[in-house]
Amino acid sequence: MARRQPRRNRNQKEEIRFRINDFIKVPEVRLVGDNLEAVTEFAGKPVNPEVYNTTQVKKWAYGMGLDLVEISPNAKPPVVKIIDYRKFLYDQKKKQKEIKSKAVKTVVKEIRFGPNTDDHDFDFKTKHAKNFLEDGAKVKAYVQFRGRTIVFKERGELLLLRFLKELEEHGAAEALPKMEGRRMSVMVQPKKKKKT
Repeated sequence: MARRQPRRNRNQKEEIRFRINDFIKVPEVRLVGDNLEAVTEFAGKPVNPEVYNTTQVKKWAYGMGLDLVEISPNAKPPVVKIIDYRKFLYDQKKKQKEIKSKAVKTVVKEIRFGPNTDDHDFDFKTKHAKNFLEDGAKVKAYVQFRGRTIVFKERGELLLLRFLKELEEHGAAEALPKMEGRRMSVMVQPKKKKKT
């Protein structure tokens, strides 16, 4: 009976994204990198970004106390660099963090109404929605129909249309109110502020 492979946790998967050193089995590789001058000094002859025997390149990497890392495995031949693998992984994670931090994060705030929401409650929730839109968040407003209140769909739609009218200066609806199961909802985007 064949033995099952042990499951890898997320960190282990992260570690073997790139083949390194003896895991690179191809006969030839294309050597690139910023440190080719250092490799040239170690090798004692000019090393350019061109194709080399894999065994030779591994010797250079080991001799320099660095790792041979496969950067582009699908290229013909695969592209490698002689670098410190741990520092390389650290730099990769740092780049990923930078990309994530630069990505715009959209916040969606929800506001719930009932079909029989009174004026005071409506005004209170509308005021909150205005604040959310001012802060750059989207607002998802919905009317929840419980039990027999489902017969008041028109009342719920009128409530949401009134809500949109109140928020005209602060945001714009992505679409008209629509039913989703037992709730009718509408999404409001903040208006872009004019730069002064």
